[in-house]
Amino acid sequence: MRPLSALFLAVVILLSCSERKRDFVRVGVDVDAGSLDPRLMRDTTAYRVVNLLYDGLIALDASSKPTPALAHRWDHPDDTTWIFHLRDDARFHNGTPVTAHDVVYTFETILDPSLGAPLRSLYTPIAEIEATDEHTVTFTLSTPYAPLLSYLELGIVPRGGEATTGSGPYRLLLWDRGAKIVLVAHDDYWGGAPSIRRIELLVVPDNTARAQAFEAGDLDLIQSPLASQDIRRLAEDPRFESFTSNAPAITYLNFNTARAPLDDPALRKALAMLVDQETILDGIYEGTDRVASSILLPSSWAFESDVRQPQHDAEAAAELLDELGWRDRDGDGFRERDGEPLAIELGTHSEDLNRVQTVEFLQNAFRKHGIDATIRISDWPSFSVRRDAGDYDIILLGWTQLVDPDRVSFDQLHTGGGLNWGQYSNRRLDALLESGRTEDDRAKRAEIYRAAAAIVAVELPYYVLSYQGYHLFTSARLRDYEADPRGMLRSLARSHLAPAP
Repeated sequence: MRPLSALFLAVVILLSCSERKRDFVRVGVDVDAGSLDPRLMRDTTAYRVVNLLYDGLIALDASSKPTPALAHRWDHPDDTTWIFHLRDDARFHNGTPVTAHDVVYTFETILDPSLGAPLRSLYTPIAEIEATDEHTVTFTLSTPYAPLLSYLELGIVPRGGEATTGSGPYRLLLWDRGAKIVLVAHDDYWGGAPSIRRIELLVVPDNTARAQAFEAGDLDLIQSPLASQDIRRLAEDPRFESFTSNAPAITYLNFNTARAPLDDPALRKALAMLVDQETILDGIYEGTDRVASSILLPSSWAFESDVRQPQHDAEAAAELLDELGWRDRDGDGFRERDGEPLAIELGTHSEDLNRVQTVEFLQNAFRKHGIDATIRISDWPSFSVRRDAGDYDIILLGWTQLVDPDRVSFDQLHTGGGLNWGQYSNRRLDALLESGRTEDDRAKRAEIYRAAAAIVAVELPYYVLSYQGYHLFTSARLRDYEADPRGMLRSLARSHLAPAP
C-alpha cells in the first residue's frame, strides 16, 4: 500500500471528530457541486445530489429505461404531444403539493435564455407547456423529438420557491462549499421515508486519499473516478462490496477548433495519431477503461464498429505534419510554419490523477515529434471557468449520463451548442443531429448517428480516448444498495444500515 498522503491525513483528522459508530452514511466525492439547482447543474456531483433532492416527471432505472416518478403515467397521442398525469401525493420539502404549475415553471425557466441553463438545448423542441389541471401537464413540441422522455428526469422546482427545495427522498440541511453537503430524510416522501436518515457527501479531491478514507472506515461509499491500483486493492478486500460495469460515459480530448492552428482538421488528425490509446489505458488506467473508436458507446443501439477515428500511428503523423508544412527549419527541435512555432497547450483538472498523467504522457509524445507542447493543470472550478470561456487548446475531460446518442452530440457539436466550447461548426453534421432528434424510427436514427459519428471521426473536434468503466465500493455497514452505472445514488433511499455491533 502506498504511503498515506498529506490530504488523507487531513481527511482522517477531520472525520475523527465524529464517532465511528455513526448512524448515517458518508459518501466520498471528487469535486463539489457547482449548483444544486437542477436547471443549472453541470458536474457529476451536482447530478448525483440533485437526483436525491428532486424528482423528475420520470426516473431512469439502472439500464436508463424511463419509469414513473412524479408522473405516474403518460400519453403520447401524436408525434408532437405528450400528456403527463402527476401523482397527487407528492410534496416539496416545504410541505406544498407538487402541481402541474410547478412543472410548467421548471421548463419555462430552463428554456429562458436569461437563466443560462447549460442543458437548455435538450428542451428547445418544447414549444408550449400547459397545466390543463392541477395534476395534468401537456407538452406540445415544435417537431417530433425522439429522446425527450429520457431527458425528463430533470428535477422539478417549486414555482416561486427556493431552488434547492425539491420533492425527492432527501432534503438539503447544509452545504459547506468545497467541503461537504449534508442531506436528511424527507419524511413525507411519496415513495416512503428513507431508512437512512442522513447522508454526508464529503469532498475529497484526491482519488487515493478518498480510497484510503474508505478503507479506514470513514467513508461508506466511493465510486469512479478512482486510481487503478486502489480499485484492484479494494476489489480484493473481503470487507467491501464491489460493483464494476461499463459506464455510459467517455473520456475525450476536446480540440478548440476556433484557435489556429487547431482550426485545421488535418493538423487535428496528425495530433490524434500521436495518441497511443492502448499504452495510456494499459499503463495509466491499467485496464479500467476500454479503447474507444468513436463518440458512440458500444452499448448504444447506434454503435457501428466500422465507424472509427484515426488510430495510433506516429510515423504517419510525422509524415502528415511534414506535408502540412510543419517542419523543424531552424534545428531547435520544434516544428514551425511561416515563422510560427507549432505550440500546443494541453490541459485537464488536478483532481483526476489518471488524466493528469495522460496529459503528461501526451506532452512527451508531442514534444518527441517536434511539437512545443506545454501543460496547464488546475482545480476543477478554475478548469471549468477556462473551459466554458474557450480558453484552451486541447483539454482532456469526460462526458457522463450518455443515455441517448443525442446526449453526446447535439449540445456539444452542433453549431452554437451550449456545450460547444471549442466552437466547432459543420453544416452537414448540424443537419444530421437535427434529423436524429426528429426521427422516431430507431433503425433510421441509428443510421443518422453513425453518419454523424463518421464526420466527427474525420474532422476530430473530439478525439475519444476511452469508454469509461464504472467502479463502486460500499462498506459492510451499507445494506441493499443497488449500483447504477451512471453513478446516481438514488438507491440510498431504499438502502439500510447494518445494526451497530
